[in-house]
Amino acid sequence: MAESNRLEVEDLVVEISTPQGVIRALDGVSFSVKPGETVALVGESGSGKSMTGLSIMQLLPRGVGRIARGRVLYVSGDGENARTIDLSQVPAEEFRAYRGSEIGMVFQEPMSCLNPVYTVGYQLEEALVANRRMTPGEARSQAEDELRRVGIPDPARRLNEYPHQLSGGMRQRVAIAIALCGRPKLLIADEPTTALDVTVQAQILDLIQRLQKEDDMSVIFITHDMGVVAEIADRVLVMYKGQLVEQAETVALFKAPQHPYTQKLLKAVPRLGSMKNEPAPRKMTGVDGQGNEVATNSKPLLPKPGMPLLEVNGLTKRFEMRSGIFHQVTGRLHAVEDVSFTLQPSETLSVVGESGCGKSTTGRSILQLIKPDSGSVKFEGSEIVGASTKELDKLRCKMQIIFQDPFGSLNPRVTVGKAIAEPIVLHKLATPKQAMEQAVELLRKVGLSPDMADRFPHAFSGGQRQRICIARALALNPKLIIADEAVSALDVSIKAQVLNLLLDLQAEFGLSYLFISHDMATVEQVSHRIAVMYLGEIVEIGPRAAIIENPQHPYTQKLLSAVPVADPSHRGKRRPVPVGDLPSPLRRPDYVAVPRCWRQVAEGHLVQEVPPV
Repeated sequence: MAESNRLEVEDLVVEISTPQGVIRALDGVSFSVKPGETVALVGESGSGKSMTGLSIMQLLPRGVGRIARGRVLYVSGDGENARTIDLSQVPAEEFRAYRGSEIGMVFQEPMSCLNPVYTVGYQLEEALVANRRMTPGEARSQAEDELRRVGIPDPARRLNEYPHQLSGGMRQRVAIAIALCGRPKLLIADEPTTALDVTVQAQILDLIQRLQKEDDMSVIFITHDMGVVAEIADRVLVMYKGQLVEQAETVALFKAPQHPYTQKLLKAVPRLGSMKNEPAPRKMTGVDGQGNEVATNSKPLLPKPGMPLLEVNGLTKRFEMRSGIFHQVTGRLHAVEDVSFTLQPSETLSVVGESGCGKSTTGRSILQLIKPDSGSVKFEGSEIVGASTKELDKLRCKMQIIFQDPFGSLNPRVTVGKAIAEPIVLHKLATPKQAMEQAVELLRKVGLSPDMADRFPHAFSGGQRQRICIARALALNPKLIIADEAVSALDVSIKAQVLNLLLDLQAEFGLSYLFISHDMATVEQVSHRIAVMYLGEIVEIGPRAAIIENPQHPYTQKLLSAVPVADPSHRGKRRPVPVGDLPSPLRRPDYVAVPRCWRQVAEGHLVQEVPPV
């Protein structure tokens, strides 16, 4: 092993046992990582990116996965104290000494890797006691410093909160704080910004780079976002079907990719500004499972005029904030404030904005998964707010939602085939046998094989789980689909296939989409109109071209400037958009002032302070 390397993977072969036989998940993977270097691991869903990270950490599925061949050499310590360890030969019990204190890992889905029954503070303290041998008292004090280090405001209060009380961006910061508690020399970040909007993503990337410099840490950054790769990576490793097909310096790879798959992968990346003079959404250039380009010819689909499919007027939702021994109401969080818009048949309205601005709450309030405080929601002319359970059941056949967290929205004890067939049987649209046949066909439509119907959610990658959720949403042939970050967990090739599928279904069945997303390039590709949310309100709404090419509101302008560009020459030119960077309150285009009893807090919310009783 070269002395200049922190990690060296040599001819790594990983085998996974399945009911159908043994699958070779990694096939002869070899690469190295230098001290302080950032190496990006890219490739489509199921290519072996996450499996590589799990193999290094000895976190392969117990009794199912094993390292069949190869070595994972890691240099522990520096200078005269440096010693090389073959991690693949370290017994599981002894490996705990390296996991956390030497090598940290940030997992893809923070909500599923954080324990929901323990507070954030408890989980941080647990990591500090295990990795740095602190006493419980010392760990409690240090936990607050760790949250402050990753940029979480009011860390003392956050220590007592549970993961479900935090937004996606906050949860990801907590996951990073836990991974860095032991001050590791190598950090494996598995899609740490996948589900985050561009503003929070920019902050997380800046955070990782800052902490990397402070601790002289090496980073293996697993991602499918080529814009992120261009922004932070020193070198890029491209994986395809368990093999490493190309590795090069970032600038060289973007300028002149050598492998045909890499060339097609870069061509499939959606780029902001590519839809000029396009009258309607256009199918994306994709790459299929064999690395071939997918045809994109399609007829532009325009919304149908006439009566709106969905009418939202004055939608408002506030959450009470409680504290103290008696859990008194001390504030009201204004999640959604006076939101109004319409959606035509066959139209796609995209809702964009930073984490916590109220996008997901708006979508869930429309479906009555969250009961709004006031406002009107009409679907095909029928009022939803205040409707009876029986009426809602009938309407929900026509309205479906794709949730942001695919793992959390699937039952871990139910096979994916049954999960897709369940709503069909529940609404008595087919017999169980017929429903399973439809489920298999839906799996095929979203690019998965029929034999996967008998597997459980844990057996799939993050991207594959998201496609399963999309198949389940399509099971009832709805007229409206609320897609809450529906393609955020997908790599560029699968994302193109799924979005093209959604556009095909829109053309075939006249579907309407409320498309909630943080990926501005994707939003531009699929939208007829775009609504920009800030602090719980829509501050700008209009045709796609008008919003992307000529934004009027200062927040929209800064939001677009934060989008990472898949070009290394733009490195360092992003403009992160923290809420406090904008003149407060800028809640509407006409700049209506916010009453003084409100105060602005992190994650884009407004909180109304309630005086104590």
